[in-house]
Amino acid sequence: MDSQNLLNIAKQFGAPLYVYDAEKIAAQYQRLTKAFKGVSSLRLNYAAKALSNISVLRLMNNLGSGLDTVSIQEVKLGLMAGFKPESIIYTPNGVSLEEIEEASALGVQINIDNLSILEQFGSKHPDVPVCIRINPHVMAGGNSNISVGHIDSKFGISIHQIPHLLRIVDLTQMNINGIHMHTGSDILDIDVFLYASEILFETAKNFKALDFIDFGSGFKVPYKAGDIETNVEELGKKLTTRFNEFCADYGKELTLAFEPGKFLVSEAGSFLAKVNVVKQTTSTVFASVDSGFNHLIRPMLYGASHQISNISNPKGRERYYSVVGYICETDTFGSNRRINEISEGDILCFKNAGAYCFTMASNYNSRYRPAEVLWHNGKAHLIRKRETFDDILRNQVDVKELFEVSEKAVVK
Repeated sequence: MDSQNLLNIAKQFGAPLYVYDAEKIAAQYQRLTKAFKGVSSLRLNYAAKALSNISVLRLMNNLGSGLDTVSIQEVKLGLMAGFKPESIIYTPNGVSLEEIEEASALGVQINIDNLSILEQFGSKHPDVPVCIRINPHVMAGGNSNISVGHIDSKFGISIHQIPHLLRIVDLTQMNINGIHMHTGSDILDIDVFLYASEILFETAKNFKALDFIDFGSGFKVPYKAGDIETNVEELGKKLTTRFNEFCADYGKELTLAFEPGKFLVSEAGSFLAKVNVVKQTTSTVFASVDSGFNHLIRPMLYGASHQISNISNPKGRERYYSVVGYICETDTFGSNRRINEISEGDILCFKNAGAYCFTMASNYNSRYRPAEVLWHNGKAHLIRKRETFDDILRNQVDVKELFEVSEKAVVK
């Protein structure tokens, strides 16, 4: 999936466009499984929220992955993509008991993150195996919006509420088969992750019939040359040793589970956009593309940095540009970036566009969402059509009869 192939794909399918490299996804999956080869039972549940196109889900299923879901809709997508119910874990936040019961009826693994629902579900369905999401009160994540394990987070059951949790389990006689945590995304310090893991191990001792311990994910990927990333190989060695020690003390071989999303698909994705206008102002040269935060919101929402290159002029001299979108609000993708000289009509490529990019796209400004392409075995396959005006109107109800003006009401 080099620059020339990306250009050809843009010519074939138009821009803006998301393109995903299946080979890179598979390589990341194998890297993670290799890092934890020392455990007897490993389960990687791909976090569907990162990129939920059904063709990508089928690819994950083909690789042997399980599926991490956060909504009943993702559960149904996973089942449609061929995942077996028992290979899907459902970890919602703040949803109704009715949605959790609907997911349970489909046969997936339930993961509950609050005491209220735990008590209600356990009282009605004590025989259904349930995993419990713990909040370890450990801060991890590259941005406050993606740090979910700290004391002020809405996610998980606080470790300080363990006595209350155990009382509910005892009174309902629930079947607790898993313990789970997720500290946040973009983990830089594996020692912080290992510290949180110790809290999870200590919590797990309270439950005598566990099948698995789920450590979430949040592994950081590099966003530019020389960027730091989570050392999954070192984490694999250290956590494998500690996990195997725990299993020996526990008296049972448990499954070690993770829920990688960004780690698997981020680097596999490229976002292609066409330059509409090169605009010189008194202080800046803007390259305005046929996109905006309606297609790629991460730079505006998280302050995320995506490497941007001009694949139409890869050998041109570098100049400074601020790459911006066409939304009628500030939507800057990158300020004062050194990019090969840009001309109107050139195709710019945004790297690391596989995770939380298309899935967070919208129709803001009544713009169409982009198409998606999967690069697989050296060929480009369209996996989502570009939207049309009919898609904008779909599900809208035009009550024009309410606003028809009668002839008698017209003043002559």
